[in-house]
Amino acid sequence: MNTIDLTPLYRSSIGFDRLASMLDNALRGDTGTGGYPPYNIEATGENRYMISIAVAGFTEDELNIQVERGVLTVRGKKAEDDQERKYLYQGIAARSFERKFNLAEHVEVTDAEISNGLLNIHLVKEIPEAMKARSIEIKRGAALEHKK
Repeated sequence: MNTIDLTPLYRSSIGFDRLASMLDNALRGDTGTGGYPPYNIEATGENRYMISIAVAGFTEDELNIQVERGVLTVRGKKAEDDQERKYLYQGIAARSFERKFNLAEHVEVTDAEISNGLLNIHLVKEIPEAMKARSIEIKRGAALEHKK
């Protein structure tokens, strides 16, 4: 497996440790989940997003959503089934899962609902006023007044 040396990033950058870790994890691949459960990420508007995760067979009580330090974690754990079932074929996965998503700065989870076997998690990116671009007015003759 090829590796990428991120040392130059550390030499000339301050405060980007999390970015380097994210790059490193992305390059290694998400081998732990094996693609289960499948999901979609879509833009639903300007600065609005939705993650849809296929959770057929799970109830709201069997799902857990947490956000901590810029990482959205979705976990599913099936409750113990009291009924003894005799499957002839079991194609619907009912195993536990954990799916993680790295969130950019200022991205917040606003809502979550389950519908038609999909867990829909709504997100919005709200940039604080202090960080938004603003125009600076240039005044004519201000330099002449300061010299007097």
